[in-house]
Amino acid sequence: MREYVDLRRCNTFGLPAVAERYLPLTDLAQLEGPEFRQSPTLVLGGGSNLLLLEEIPGLTVHVLLSGIAWSDGRGRFRVLAGTDWNQFVRYTLDTGFPGMENLILIPGTVGAAPVQNIGAYGAEVSEFITAVQAWEFGRGMVELSPEDCAFGYRDSHFKREPGRYLITAVDFDLSRRRPLKLEYGAINAELEAEGITDPTPRDVANAVTRIRRSKLPDWFFYGNSGSFFKNPVVSRGQYTALQTEYPDLPAYPIDADHVKLPAGWLIDRAGLRGAGTETVGTYERQALVMVNRGGATGRDVLSFSERVRGEVKGKFGVEIEREVQLFPA
Repeated sequence: MREYVDLRRCNTFGLPAVAERYLPLTDLAQLEGPEFRQSPTLVLGGGSNLLLLEEIPGLTVHVLLSGIAWSDGRGRFRVLAGTDWNQFVRYTLDTGFPGMENLILIPGTVGAAPVQNIGAYGAEVSEFITAVQAWEFGRGMVELSPEDCAFGYRDSHFKREPGRYLITAVDFDLSRRRPLKLEYGAINAELEAEGITDPTPRDVANAVTRIRRSKLPDWFFYGNSGSFFKNPVVSRGQYTALQTEYPDLPAYPIDADHVKLPAGWLIDRAGLRGAGTETVGTYERQALVMVNRGGATGRDVLSFSERVRGEVKGKFGVEIEREVQLFPA
């Protein structure tokens, strides 16, 4: 246990924040200790989906459990929560168990993936999860089924009940071969540019990697959290009304009555791509991403994000929600 630990290097935004008390979790046996009788203020993984505002009071637990806990050799894995997500996706491809190629190069850890139900290019992690292993404060170790997790779009039971669980491992099933997800135009365009007409999962992973690297900043140089906002879901009626004024507005069907709109497109068309202040702004190549231009605080980022939300609402009548989580909330 350490006190007053600087978390600047523990969040990909590179924001100044201090943990009043900081405890790295490196062994499951630690969960039986007195520190885990009640929920900590913050459970920290890779720090890639956080907006840290100031000093974090109480206890911050940094989950550093890492590695493959077990595998049956046929595509089923239990992966410890602190494992780097991108490394795990690459491992599944290298060992001949594709399926998650669309989710490559997403920053963060395996334990954070079900909380946010991370997704990209038509795929979501919930498609591959068979169970989540977690420490439930006040109860002990539990296993949650996908139904227990109540996955939704960038949402889950864990997100709706923060502080109830600390995820220790996630179970995945990649034993079943799935068709490639190529419905997003950017993937097809990238494959065509490479002259690939019969793509493999590795080809798709490489295409997604090139797309992400061309659009998203490296957080080592520009602090960021990846996608800052969720893509909003609207009724088909609202989408049809918007199309009359913006005929090139893209949309992705959700069900018979709803479609998903790309938040990056809305922010861009509101004239906010590359906009900002001296310390914070939207990335010039991808309006969905907000970057720390140097010296930003969490309050700076929050204030500018509210400006973006307000201008998009004013222009399109569409609410966009933050995807990142605020601490303290």
